[in-house]
Amino acid sequence: MGIATVHRLAAAALALCLLSTGAPAKTLPLPDGLVGLNSEAGETLLLHSTARQAYWNLTLQFVTQKTQTYCGIASIVMVLNAVGAPAPTSPELEPYRIFTQDNFFNDETEKVLPQAVLARQGTTLDQIGLLVQSYGVRAEVHHAGDTTLDEFRRLARDHLAQPDRHVIVNYLRKSIGQERGGHISPLAAYNADADEFLILDVARYKYPPVWVKAAALFDAMNTTDSDNENRTRGFVLIDAGR
Repeated sequence: MGIATVHRLAAAALALCLLSTGAPAKTLPLPDGLVGLNSEAGETLLLHSTARQAYWNLTLQFVTQKTQTYCGIASIVMVLNAVGAPAPTSPELEPYRIFTQDNFFNDETEKVLPQAVLARQGTTLDQIGLLVQSYGVRAEVHHAGDTTLDEFRRLARDHLAQPDRHVIVNYLRKSIGQERGGHISPLAAYNADADEFLILDVARYKYPPVWVKAAALFDAMNTTDSDNENRTRGFVLIDAGR
């Protein structure tokens, strides 16, 4: 085993420790077909992932969604912090700057998604793209109905293999056996041997980060969202280019 491999394994082990620090939350049981990151099988999938560069910065910014409609905002905040986008100030954090689920909102985000609407129905796929763009970060929205599984796999894999690029997915939970409606979270890694993606689920009180088959995730994205003119859900490709 080479030194570089040893270092990668050590770093992975450290990151896993960071995720598992403290007593585990009482989350819902995972359905068949999903593998929790906080399991031996989940750890093995990460250690042997072929595309996991996005994982490192994302885990440092991992947050729990503030309310049950804030999954999109929590996901955006994680990604903006991970790519190092200039963050707004917060009186309670001065002189330090970081995106939070409170200071994220401003006049530009209000034009895209008023907080009153967010509190009622959450965030749509297209709003995710526009909200990220409002901070000068590139975001490319892909509706599952307009693409294919192979194209999704290729684009997501290529993004996850680079530290300054990220993927946010919008999917229907019940399609992968979870409870229950539409949800948004970032992807963090891809394991080619298993053909599985790692979702860093921002509803950390509900489910741990999980590995899901690429085909199952794509099917869960290829579902219609009544809050988005019945367009299909999908994924947003994000990079640090400004």
